[in-house]
Amino acid sequence: MAQSTETDWVSRFADEVIAEAERRAPGKPVVVASGLSPSGPIHLGNLREVMTPHLVADEIRRRGRECVHILSWDDYDRYRKVPAGIDPSWSEHIGKPLTSVPAPPGSPYPNWAEHFKAPMAEALREMGIEFHPISQTEMYTSGAYREQILHAMRHRREIDAVLDRYRTKDKPGAKKPKQQQKPVDEAELAAAEGSGAAAEDDGSAGAAGYYPYKPYCSVCDRDVTTVTSYDDETTELAYTCACGHGETVRLSEHNRGKLVWKVDWPMRWAYEGVVFEPSGVDHSSPGSSYVVGGQIVREVFGGEQPIGPMYAFVGISGMAKMSSSKGGVPTPADALEIMEAPLLRWLYARRRPNQSFKIAFDQEIQRTYDEWDALERKITEGTAQPADAAAYRRATRTATGELPSTPRPLPYRTLASVVDITTGHDEQTLRILGELDPDNPVKSLEETRPRLDKAERWITTQVPADQRTRVRDEPDTERLAALGDTGRESLRLLLDGLDDHWSLDGLTTLVYGVPKIQAGLSPEAKPTPELKVAQRSFFALLYTLLVGRDTGPRLPTLLLAVGADRVRKLLAV
Repeated sequence: MAQSTETDWVSRFADEVIAEAERRAPGKPVVVASGLSPSGPIHLGNLREVMTPHLVADEIRRRGRECVHILSWDDYDRYRKVPAGIDPSWSEHIGKPLTSVPAPPGSPYPNWAEHFKAPMAEALREMGIEFHPISQTEMYTSGAYREQILHAMRHRREIDAVLDRYRTKDKPGAKKPKQQQKPVDEAELAAAEGSGAAAEDDGSAGAAGYYPYKPYCSVCDRDVTTVTSYDDETTELAYTCACGHGETVRLSEHNRGKLVWKVDWPMRWAYEGVVFEPSGVDHSSPGSSYVVGGQIVREVFGGEQPIGPMYAFVGISGMAKMSSSKGGVPTPADALEIMEAPLLRWLYARRRPNQSFKIAFDQEIQRTYDEWDALERKITEGTAQPADAAAYRRATRTATGELPSTPRPLPYRTLASVVDITTGHDEQTLRILGELDPDNPVKSLEETRPRLDKAERWITTQVPADQRTRVRDEPDTERLAALGDTGRESLRLLLDGLDDHWSLDGLTTLVYGVPKIQAGLSPEAKPTPELKVAQRSFFALLYTLLVGRDTGPRLPTLLLAVGADRVRKLLAV
């Protein structure tokens, strides 16, 4: 088997996982896992639940080893609450399995779970993430876990004993567990949640004893049920429901219920033979499902807990509210509207799982793209640091091939400025892009896609209307008339040099050079503090005369976008 030459965190985890897989099940495919609950929009924080094992699985496949990445859809979880933007009448479905809840109004999908699974699955495909999906609804209702459920019920007292070690909140003198990591805000906390089942009741013991199984009522389909008795020999289970219904079923035949989360998760580790699975901060504290699960999988199911890191928060920088139904935390599908898939992969690949980071939806996205393009240049030149080069390779290709990329990746900030000014007019956009570099002009917008489309989407969805660029239709005659000699001269120097400098690089030299020439210096002179003040004053004047405010897109791009004739019209003195 080929060994990796990479030295990044992914390669180190792959080494551990392969060694552990060989110890547990020599020669068999390596199994890594993720779990997502489609209880609502699946956030960029949840994406770390998938990206971490994906990157490790992909590295294992690169080495020629078979690896299966299971993605468990926890779609048999209970519906917990009605999110913002949904008709309050949906509260009647609280307690039902997510697959039994109607999809939000207007959705083409058959139920709530499928409505939220679909965009996530599509985003994962766009990102080149291969996975084996498992619907927990299908597994439970088909009877696939029947033996595991009966086993858990036979060993309910042992399970109860494990859980009881952590039931400290009501015990006198019990200490509260220390919080592992404080989220920056509520949105980040929501984004950090792993499975929506993390807060689920653990089947705490009642008057009739402890039972780790929760039936869904055969009348109202909700899990507001209480098990009142169970016979190990006959597997007869009696329950009552808050709706007033009560019945006795044979658990050896009954398929409408599930193990409580703290038992369900370790059961699946043993059932699937999972070697690697990360966990979010909501699973990491003492008494959490991950900690308790490690004991239950060994003591009850005779399996082993997966190895894997706790992953940290993924924050969001400045996302505009896209719609009332999505709230404030964006999804991978939202991110892929404004950034290319390799870039989004890179943001996760370059940081160790326990390092938090932010994904920019505001102006910072331009800086993120600048970093990405600078890294690409270093890769081409062979000057990138080994870990940076490894993250780049993991972002741009998987074991099965390269991800699609933009043939001619012009700077994102340039594309954003152009579509901001042209409001997406293709002919105008092509004219401007073709003039950026006259020696090597852009001949078709297809050369600049999909990056151009992502930049346009960012402008239209994330930049507030009052920050969009609106070029003046007519000259600001009052402002022009009030100019002093220095201001008038600066505009004449600019207009006189337009024809000889009509390219992105040329106009950059021109706009920075005008204040130098006025100061009696060479256009190549290094700026002094005084010269920088003069340049800022000149730039503010140009912005005011062109777009009516003292800031805007980079001036060379703005001038190209406006066009030489219109620039002359608006700046003529």
